[in-house]
Amino acid sequence: MPVRFADDEFSENEVALPRGKLFGRERSIREVLGGGKVADVLLWRNRTLSAGLLIGVSVIWFLFEVVEYNFVTLLCHLSITTMLVFFIWCSGAELFKWPPPQIPQIILHESAFKEVSMTFHRRVNRSLAKLLDIACGRDLPHFILAIVCLYILSVIGTYFSFLNFLYLGFLCMQILPILYERFEDDVDRLVGHVIQEAKKLYGRLDSNFINKIPRGPVKEKKLR
Repeated sequence: MPVRFADDEFSENEVALPRGKLFGRERSIREVLGGGKVADVLLWRNRTLSAGLLIGVSVIWFLFEVVEYNFVTLLCHLSITTMLVFFIWCSGAELFKWPPPQIPQIILHESAFKEVSMTFHRRVNRSLAKLLDIACGRDLPHFILAIVCLYILSVIGTYFSFLNFLYLGFLCMQILPILYERFEDDVDRLVGHVIQEAKKLYGRLDSNFINKIPRGPVKEKKLR
């Protein structure tokens, strides 16, 4: 009688390679990102705004991290420069008949801040709820994966300053969504293969180690 090993048993019960979208989503990547102006910026629908935002954040990172500008000093220098430009412009408008600068009553609209804050609020709430649900031990593979990912982030954090970490996160937000949208099928296929291999590895670990851990007897609930 041939001997059957745990790997053979797992390979026979192996689940087919998932062919759905990443993380089992059914909506488009734009709808996942909120479907508003924030999603348009992250997916480069408005290339001028996205490029301007990327350049602006990169300049800020360069000034603080490379040039080592102090925040208060930089803010004061920018304010002085802006006031000097407007002063020269207004003075020259009277002498050379230039059109004076038109200063809008509202420079930053409230709706833009509300949309960004609401999107951030929803994402953080969902992430925290998912993290707490995983921490309750209902999904052991995700629990182990979350612990490993958090540990990797903690190690990465020792080699990056907080500003570098924020800038790296911003670059990922600006680059990864548009790359995923462009190569969506290839990424889904690759991630599906990685998930399948992870399930096979967890199946071997479960059959060879976790199931062999002795557990106490489970008390049956008495029906009243």
